[in-house]
Amino acid sequence: MTIKIEMLRCFAIVARRGKLSEAAQQLGRTPSAVSMMLKQLEGHLGEPLFETDRKNKLSALGEFVLEQAEHELRQFDNTIQAIEGFAKARQGQVRIAAVPSVAGSILPQAILSYSKDFPEVKIELRDMDSASVLRELARERVDIGLATANLSGGNLHRQELLSDAFGLVCAAHHPLAALARPLTWDDLTPHRFIANALSALIPASASQRLHELSLLKVHNMTSLLAMVQADLGVTILPEMTAKLAESSGLVFCPLADASARRQIHLLRKAGNPVSPAARELERQISATVAELQPTKQITNARQTPRKEEA
Repeated sequence: MTIKIEMLRCFAIVARRGKLSEAAQQLGRTPSAVSMMLKQLEGHLGEPLFETDRKNKLSALGEFVLEQAEHELRQFDNTIQAIEGFAKARQGQVRIAAVPSVAGSILPQAILSYSKDFPEVKIELRDMDSASVLRELARERVDIGLATANLSGGNLHRQELLSDAFGLVCAAHHPLAALARPLTWDDLTPHRFIANALSALIPASASQRLHELSLLKVHNMTSLLAMVQADLGVTILPEMTAKLAESSGLVFCPLADASARRQIHLLRKAGNPVSPAARELERQISATVAELQPTKQITNARQTPRKEEA
């Protein structure tokens, strides 16, 4: 006969209660069934666990078995709790990499709502440009990525999450800021243009020519906005990025080209099992985007940009 965890639990409860009837009530069994299980355990060990039939005093063997049984039961119960918690997304860890504009505008609300339902799940968030997000996913250093996925044809599961329009970012006193209409590519041509990694993704031929002719390309968002603020030129950024830019004196001007939009995807490594906690967070992110989407529509109003791809 093999000693089963049920036997150890039964013995431990009888030993602590000191009465067979009370232990049986706690276990939800009949006193005879509890008595039979104790006899099976004692038969296997070859020694009595109690000094008397009243079960209120342990033998030397009983004292030792109780100490070992309670240690094993604690470990077993903790293991079961961890397994069930992971399966039901109550426990675990989710690692996210996101472009800063999403990290600063979508994720705070999504994580707030998620944490109310799953308060014990650990969340690790890092913001970085899209290329870095894709690299972290490929290396399996993150579970969820929020970025523009058309930079790579990697082995990724992708879901389009949202899109936002590109627009011109310039100083408030710049001549283009005074035009009370969406700007055309021809409007931008006479002005000094500062290229960046985000605007380089716009496929329009007029945009590509602007980038080819640009004498200055800046990768860091803080530096890019500082250059614009210093009147070194104008640049193009997605609306979400411009809204998060905390630089005073800069404005966001919509473009007339409706096709100049950035796509943000919810990403994960294809073929990898998704933990319940990560799956639930993906659902919450999608739900948050659906709730916030009406407020993200493009308007013709000039917006004051904030910092750091984005």
